[in-house]
Amino acid sequence: MKASAGTLAVTRRRRFDIWDVLIRLSLIIASLACLLPFVHVVSKSFSEDAYVIANKVILWPEGFTVEAYKKIFADDSILRSLYVSVAVTALFTVIGMILTICAAYPLSRKQLKGRSALTFIFLFTMYFHGGIIPDYMLVNNLHMLDTMWSLVLPLAFSAFNLLIMKTALSSSIPDSLEESARIDGAGHFRILWSIVLPLSKPIIATLSLFYAVGRWNSYQDALFYIKQNVDMRPLQLKLYYLVIQASESFQLEATQVQLSNPEVLKASCVVFATLPILCVYPFIQKYFVQGVMLGAIKE
Repeated sequence: MKASAGTLAVTRRRRFDIWDVLIRLSLIIASLACLLPFVHVVSKSFSEDAYVIANKVILWPEGFTVEAYKKIFADDSILRSLYVSVAVTALFTVIGMILTICAAYPLSRKQLKGRSALTFIFLFTMYFHGGIIPDYMLVNNLHMLDTMWSLVLPLAFSAFNLLIMKTALSSSIPDSLEESARIDGAGHFRILWSIVLPLSKPIIATLSLFYAVGRWNSYQDALFYIKQNVDMRPLQLKLYYLVIQASESFQLEATQVQLSNPEVLKASCVVFATLPILCVYPFIQKYFVQGVMLGAIKE
């Protein structure tokens, strides 16, 4: 019996180890699938045109050069687009989080009458939308075309983020804590500022990252709303125009550049547009996992 029990334990351990190896292998493959394309783009951005044309660049630069980055920093329009993207992303994230918090906090409190109906109204907008044409007509009627506000206000509120914030506040802020604050004479704004926000740092950091990354990577609304004012083009829209101009005569707005292959300049622009988000992410990484899981399980 003892030998049989020991054999069973060894068999279970082997099965566990096999699944553990398979899970780790799957995670490694998924991580490489996300990482290697970016490494390839970085390698192309630091390679000479001849090696890129010959498709010899894979994961390591061939003929190391920084000429493409010199052309980027020499073009004032790209640096101006970077400034626009940073300003729009920061303003968009701040306004989006203010709207989300101010809407999620009352919806998470049980004493609010009709909160289920209000939540359904917000949820309804996730499934049914007016479309691009009504959005464009609204922005046009509000005289926001070719302005920064056309890139900030229309998408500054997300019903999906609202539901995440509402669930997190409902599960992480106990009613007894709010009742104690009310006994001490605290009002709604005092409770929100002194109790709710300090206890909600993980979910606030997570949703801020969602807002910032979504705004930073978006270019479609800028393509619709920014037409005549070239100075208001964000970096992503600038990158879009660089991608579609795949020809031997590769033209920037501020300077004319002749390249044998525009892929090098396009790769350097991709790296240039990605670095700001990569620099911000490590500072909020410690909140990210905790914020994603917050409210996922409610006791």
